[in-house]
Amino acid sequence: MQPKNILLLGGSGFIGGAVAEALARRGAFVTVPTRRRERAKHLLPLPACEVVEADVFDRAALDELVCRHDAVINLLGILHGDFEKVHVMFARMLAGTCVRGGVKRLIHMSALNADIKGPSEYLRSRGRGEAAVWDIANSSGLAVTVFRPSVVFGEQDRFLNMFASLVKKFPLLPLGTPDAQFQVVWVEDVARAIVNTLGLTETIGKTYPLVGPRVYTLRALLEFVIAVTGAHCKIIGLGDGLSALQASVFEHLPGKLITRDNLASMSLPNTSAEPFPAIFGAPAAMEAVVPGYMNGHVGRTRYAQLRQGIVK
Repeated sequence: MQPKNILLLGGSGFIGGAVAEALARRGAFVTVPTRRRERAKHLLPLPACEVVEADVFDRAALDELVCRHDAVINLLGILHGDFEKVHVMFARMLAGTCVRGGVKRLIHMSALNADIKGPSEYLRSRGRGEAAVWDIANSSGLAVTVFRPSVVFGEQDRFLNMFASLVKKFPLLPLGTPDAQFQVVWVEDVARAIVNTLGLTETIGKTYPLVGPRVYTLRALLEFVIAVTGAHCKIIGLGDGLSALQASVFEHLPGKLITRDNLASMSLPNTSAEPFPAIFGAPAAMEAVVPGYMNGHVGRTRYAQLRQGIVK
């Protein structure tokens, strides 16, 4: 049976917005906690979506939130900062809180290549977070599903859109690790998998990769963005040494376009030998989706439409 009262952690972010919208289409009541309500104002038009101000890292606040829901979706994740706190300690605390609060269903977002012995602290922390959740699930009966997405693209992403901004501004772009591989996946496909799994008992205890239908090098992704935007930008691929130097400089600049830890993550192909799970349908190709929103043809008017029951 599909749970109706969902606690969505990380719901104010890019992926969270798509998941909240997908849940709204299913008629679920969604609670999105955030430290500042202003960050989630784009969710306010969604029907049956409550945005509440709360510090989910506070155990008492988390206890109060969790116990009022049938299922919890954890999308919290960072690319820079305190990985141990966000990916490991919080994941462990949340799983334990679900058990104490009587919540039976937990969806946990991880990442491709998550591994306690991975090449970067990001991937190692993701691996430790998964292990913490499974330890509690195996000892308590908590029904868990873990998702491992590749890089996620979409209208509000900070990946392809960042590249679009850069290639429009600069005629020449030095690109670190140009041969790094990605199997980028559309945010709407990720959201569909997360929401659908809530009603599928056969997904309990499983870990699923979420990837698109094709593998791209980083250079190919930039070339695609240049073609879509019509920008006049030349890419200069950097070797390993210059890539490391670029990352060591950029990680100290505002915005942190890339860090040495990000570079270490990209030493492994961000791809999966397993395809997008057939149980959730087929993933869309990047070429079929990106031109629409990158050229300004798609907008968040979908939220208003949802409120009126127009979007199916």
